Amino acid sequence: MTIQVAILAAGMGTRLGRPWPKPLTKLDDGRSIMGQQRDNISEVFGEQARVITVVGFKLESILEEFPDGLFVYNENFDTTNTSKSLLKALRMSGSGPVVWMNGDVVFDGEVLRRLESSILRGDNVICVNTATVAEEEVKYTVDESGHVKELSKQVQNALGEAVGINLISGKDKARLVECLDECDEQDYFERGIELAIEKHGIAFTPVDISDLFAVEIDFDDDLARANARS
Repeated sequence: MTIQVAILAAGMGTRLGRPWPKPLTKLDDGRSIMGQQRDNISEVFGEQARVITVVGFKLESILEEFPDGLFVYNENFDTTNTSKSLLKALRMSGSGPVVWMNGDVVFDGEVLRRLESSILRGDNVICVNTATVAEEEVKYTVDESGHVKELSKQVQNALGEAVGINLISGKDKARLVECLDECDEQDYFERGIELAIEKHGIAFTPVDISDLFAVEIDFDDDLARANARS
């Protein structure tokens, strides 16, 4: 079984303020952020993995570092947000489920291993951290059945944060593509998920990975946390 994994790496990473794509930022172990992502993907999924990377800002540098990958170009990387990058990745994908992640997430490879049973069952998943609820992060609530109800930075009385690693099943992918297409240019992909829930009743299960390390690198403090992980 082929495991399709999309890495969203088109953005300019202005908050971190580096002159190169943020996924190429080096960690203290010598790997780039994307390098550790690809290592995790390879370690967990092995030869089954088919990695699609959405590129935009200074794409040549990413292609040079990872020449063996599959790439799709978001030509509007400077005027669009992750909803449109994910849209391009899902349209390029083959039949079946897709795991996707933001290109700036440093995480324990066990996060992906925790998704394996969900992939086989055909579930849709949002990986979440219930140990923290920061104001600037994407947060979530659930409905009476335990599925994700709200997913955005504006959520009130949130149960935790989304960590930027998610799964869409093959059966629901076309509906999510439709909703991502409806999103505004500056919407995050979470808005597409909310639309899929509201319009089509698609169920996303929050999978708690609070016991595992995962951090999105937006600022230097985040990078320091990633480098301090044991």
